Amino acid sequence: MSEFWLDGLLVLALLGTATAVLLSRDLFRAVVMFMAFGLLMAVAWVRLQAPDIALAEVAIGAGLTGVLLLDAVSHFSRGRGSGPGAEGGDR
Repeated sequence: MSEFWLDGLLVLALLGTATAVLLSRDLFRAVVMFMAFGLLMAVAWVRLQAPDIALAEVAIGAGLTGVLLLDAVSHFSRGRGSGPGAEGGDR
C-alpha cells in the first residue's frame, strides 16, 4: 500500500514539474525545473525496475542536456542587453 502512495506522489511531482517548465516565463527557472524533471523521471525508471534507462536519463537528460541549456540561457541573457533592438542600445 505504501508503494502505491509513493508512485502516486512521484506521478504528481512529475506532472507538477512538467507544468512548471511549460508555464515558466523565466528561462533559467524553466531549465532548472527541466533538470529536476529529468531526475524525477530517473526515479520513475528505477521504480519500474529499469536502472539502465534511469542511468541514461540522469547522464543525458538531466546532466548533459541541462548543462547545455544553462549555457544557452547564459549566452542568450548576455546578448539580450546589447544590440540595436535593445533598450538603451545604439539606434
